[in-house]
Amino acid sequence: MASNELMAALGHGTAAVWGRLPTEVQHELFEAAVRSAGEGTREQLAIFLHKQHPRTADSDRLIRDMPEPDSLGG
Repeated sequence: MASNELMAALGHGTAAVWGRLPTEVQHELFEAAVRSAGEGTREQLAIFLHKQHPRTADSDRLIRDMPEPDSLGG
């Protein structure tokens, strides 16, 4: 397996368990990824990882499933 394939596999594995990692480890991995890919990826990576975390992924789903208030304030 080539080096880039191994790195991709490691990245996929990390994303798969992201929500179960300690916050400190998440922060270190996030900053290392930004250093590797460039500062311009910070926001896109943060959004992606936000969706990988069970707690934040569930809150996103709940927000999407909330009905919009009607125009009469109800």
